[in-house]
Amino acid sequence: MNFGDIFKNFRKQQPTRDEAPSHWVKCPQCNSLMYYKEVENLAQVCPKCKFHMRIGAQKRIDLLADKGTFTEYDADLIPVDPLGFVDKKSYKKRVAESEKKTGKRSSVVSGECTIGGVPIQLVVFDFTFMGGSLGSVEGEKIVRAVHRAIEKRQGVIIVSASGGARMQESTFSLLQMSKTSAALKRLAKEGLPYISVLTDPTMGGVSASFAMLGDVIIAEPGALIGFAGQRVIKQTIGAELPEGFQRSEFLMKHGFLDLIVQRSEMKKTLADLLLYFSAGINKAQEEHFVPRRRKEDFQTPEPEPVVTPEPEPENDQGADAT
Repeated sequence: MNFGDIFKNFRKQQPTRDEAPSHWVKCPQCNSLMYYKEVENLAQVCPKCKFHMRIGAQKRIDLLADKGTFTEYDADLIPVDPLGFVDKKSYKKRVAESEKKTGKRSSVVSGECTIGGVPIQLVVFDFTFMGGSLGSVEGEKIVRAVHRAIEKRQGVIIVSASGGARMQESTFSLLQMSKTSAALKRLAKEGLPYISVLTDPTMGGVSASFAMLGDVIIAEPGALIGFAGQRVIKQTIGAELPEGFQRSEFLMKHGFLDLIVQRSEMKKTLADLLLYFSAGINKAQEEHFVPRRRKEDFQTPEPEPVVTPEPEPENDQGADAT
């Protein structure tokens, strides 16, 4: 044994790059270096260029819901592996790794809360769980949230942050597009509001289904929104594409969005919209009348034909007798 071996067990293990704490944050857009506390106080928004960095589901809920009002539902739902899918890793292993990383069992957190004092069903995607992909559990949570909203006469808010449908579940995940869209159609028939909030990124099957079905569609600044990636579209159509054509500002200019709202103003904006919608819901409850939302409700009914009764025949028996 040499002298160095005596102190070998006393040497402090150096943390890896992922384990080492970092007190500085680099903005992906302007490359500015900022103290992490400064960025946290601004809800992960760059103080210099206003770039909106990605945040987790719990942070999003804390920003939107009134303090202490959020109650989570369906947290016990967990993904299954119906196809026994394996690529570089098995699907079960990927789910286990994401659960360990995020502390969540799926990429969606759903529950009930109040925003500005108005009760609402809130569904939030977490991009850190398998890229916020849409699977069977995520679709079921959305549908259950819609059913609770109909039962309690409330609105629904879905905050999307997803790469699209989960390929490890194949057709099972694609079916969630029609399943969630059908549930939201029922919500619309009940005259209840649905607000869709699009964050960076909202892509694939999520953008092709419920994310674009909102009565009001709101996006954060600079959010990536679309179906296929820019490279795939360019190869398909064989043409040059406009700069930033999948960003919030471009989509707003071309009529795909209703509002672009800064993260710091998002709660106030949602509270104002919910207050506006709640007035109609309360009025409908008082009058026992569902607000007209369907196409056939706006059509003028054809007037019923007026039936003129035929005159009764005269009685000539008296004349014949005389």
